[in-house]
Amino acid sequence: MANVFKRPEIEDPPITNRSGVWVHFGFPVSYDGDDKRVVDKKTTVCRICYMTIGYSSGNTSNMSTHLRRHHPSVSVSGTRRKKAETYTPQTLPAAFRQTFPTDSNRAKDITAAIGTFIAADMRPYSVVENAGFKNMLKVIEPRYNIPSRAHFSQTVIPALYQKTKAQIENQLAKATAVALTTDSWTSRATQSYLTVTAHYITDEWELNSHVLQTRPLESHTSEDLAKGMTEAVEVWKLERANVTIPVTTDNARNIVNAVVGAAGLGPQIGCFAHVINLASQKAMAVQQISRLLAKIRKIVTFFHRSTTAAHVLKTKQELLQLPVHKLIQDMPTRWNSSYDMIERYIEQQAAVYSAMTDKTVKKNVKDIITLSENDMRLAENVITVLKPLKTVTTLMCTESSPSASMVPPMKMMILKSMVLSDDDSPAVKDVKTAIKNDLQQRYTAPDLQDYLHKTTALDPRFKSLQHLDATTRLRICEILTTEIEQATGTTEPATSMETKTEDLEPSTSPPREKKSAMTELFGGLFMTHHHEPSPKSVAKMAEEEMKLFAAVDSIPLDADPLKWWKTHEHLYPHFAMLARRYLAVPGTSVPSERVFSTAGDIVTSSRSVLSTENVDTLIFLKKNLTIK
Repeated sequence: MANVFKRPEIEDPPITNRSGVWVHFGFPVSYDGDDKRVVDKKTTVCRICYMTIGYSSGNTSNMSTHLRRHHPSVSVSGTRRKKAETYTPQTLPAAFRQTFPTDSNRAKDITAAIGTFIAADMRPYSVVENAGFKNMLKVIEPRYNIPSRAHFSQTVIPALYQKTKAQIENQLAKATAVALTTDSWTSRATQSYLTVTAHYITDEWELNSHVLQTRPLESHTSEDLAKGMTEAVEVWKLERANVTIPVTTDNARNIVNAVVGAAGLGPQIGCFAHVINLASQKAMAVQQISRLLAKIRKIVTFFHRSTTAAHVLKTKQELLQLPVHKLIQDMPTRWNSSYDMIERYIEQQAAVYSAMTDKTVKKNVKDIITLSENDMRLAENVITVLKPLKTVTTLMCTESSPSASMVPPMKMMILKSMVLSDDDSPAVKDVKTAIKNDLQQRYTAPDLQDYLHKTTALDPRFKSLQHLDATTRLRICEILTTEIEQATGTTEPATSMETKTEDLEPSTSPPREKKSAMTELFGGLFMTHHHEPSPKSVAKMAEEEMKLFAAVDSIPLDADPLKWWKTHEHLYPHFAMLARRYLAVPGTSVPSERVFSTAGDIVTSSRSVLSTENVDTLIFLKKNLTIK
């Protein structure tokens, strides 16, 4: 049987105890063995929670402290106990109906959690006014009063932004080198923005990325873009001595010129995924391929618009035991969607033909013909030619850290796959030639080539530089060695940082050791001479590191280069210093482009009036806020 709570008997304090705290306290009453009533004047009892508090005659400090800590809604300041005042005990349910003061820790924690919810889940500020949200909080914590939306937009979210910004500033300050990606975009409110993202490798060899800022643009001129990037460098204190800041962007002329013209930035590295897209668009523009795409696109559009045809197609797929996949409609600006459309059509060609000849569908088919045998052969050949480009695009967009070190090997691999063959049809030759001609002109500036080759040489997956000739490999190694000398700021012999014991102790001659018989007999003939190793120059140590690094086998292509460097940093400390700088450089601007989808969820049609400051704040928090 459950214990039943018995309310203790409480004696009212004397009338002379006029402090307001006595409204809520009294003296505990007990009964001795003779059933005699005993009032304990050395303790008091809280009339709200019945907790016993120590009491010293005339001192109400303990009682006041108890009320502030456990019953913050009760106020006794400025009140005096009336002579005839009696106390009506407050029941526990009534006590739990009292709301939290806004400055209580519990209320602050809930308010902060709601702010995190708004930022992390991209919810509008108006969510705090929604009936369903209010009802949920009422059920979870009925004592909490929700602040207004203005409080969240003007106080809570800005405070969360400042806290997160301070954390990122602290992390960036520790980075030895930083790389940037940037891109411009336009919101639904037709406001243009420039987003800048920073990338760096920590002391623990982890690649960190942060969206730094999203600033409004007055125009898309090179000058305005350069101004936006320079502002990010200054605001976030990204400059490092004797180190420029590489920037990965798309290949638009205005952004390329902006990076080249901005002080302290460079080199400009074209997004390899964008390069592949441009080369593939050239291939898709080949006349025969363009016609093939038009035919397939017409068929796909028909099945997308006709529910009857779509149902028949599904039935035919099941009868032919083909995967029940919908046909894919391509987007002209995304070459890989055209690739997917062709590939899906090849997979479903039998079901498509069977569906289009079905009597329930055939009567509605107008000016649509299925692909001929030659068309199907061309489609299959095009998929084979474009397969390497599709693989590279998928890799660059899904890789957790698509470093610029991957760019030279991938470019060389694609160019090799575009070599013409005697078995190629005229259309296939045109496709290969279009891709080759466009890709060959990319990354041809000598300084940029050397920069990318250095990045590749420091990647343990590609360090053998098999895509380069022997002369170029040797030159890149020499450049890296020279860069180590420049980075250390000296070519003098390196000395140990450890203080030798003999430098600290006084010079006293040790006692002469007694020679053994073997030493006495053969010492003069077979004397062993001990030579202190001469200090090595930085150049010599870098050269030896390079030889050791080159002699080690490359790691598997699927392995993580940063994990390898974390394990082997102590063996190649000088090259590790360069690897931490170069391997942080992205080979694609996808990190900045991914902001577009985030921005689309933030600047919705119902929130198109968001100020540019709020857009910056909400994107920043969405991309950088960490929930533990």
